[in-house]
Amino acid sequence: MSPRQGLDRGALLDAAIQIVDSDGFEALTLAALAKRLDVRSPSLYNHISGLPGLRQELALMSVQQLSLAVNEATADRTGDEAIQAIAAAYIGFVRQHPGLYEASYHAPDLNEPQLAACKTALLNMLLHTLQPYPLTEAQALHAVRGLRSLCHGFASIEAQGGFGMDFSPDDSLRLTVSAFLHGLRHLSEDI
Repeated sequence: MSPRQGLDRGALLDAAIQIVDSDGFEALTLAALAKRLDVRSPSLYNHISGLPGLRQELALMSVQQLSLAVNEATADRTGDEAIQAIAAAYIGFVRQHPGLYEASYHAPDLNEPQLAACKTALLNMLLHTLQPYPLTEAQALHAVRGLRSLCHGFASIEAQGGFGMDFSPDDSLRLTVSAFLHGLRHLSEDI
């Protein structure tokens, strides 16, 4: 196998994303990536620092792309409409990139500064979207956890084929997020 001409970092990352999205996060090995790119494994080291470095980069790309999807979904939206759009964008991202999404939870260094900064930016974006609701700072942080859990759980169940009934998953998502939003609006009454 001779090295393929024109291999660059972008092509390498695209191929890695294709592997994780089609075969699962654990299927990403340097051997699998080299085979997909029709190069020898040592050639990959011209562009990456090894499998842990590649996984770290995919984790960063995952958070960046999810943040972009959420930001685009909330443009010119506020309140319930914005939260529904966030959930739809989140699920849409996972549907399109299930393996890349999984990479965000398997970064070799979850506290790496660039990854941590991207996660903080996403958190702040979500907190900003919750401003119309009567929440304390602590309640808003709990609400972000709840919304992320709702979206992650929904996406995970869907990805595992858990929604086998003849109901639209999108309708189920909207209904579930509506119930979440109803709870947010009435949270201050329960204090």
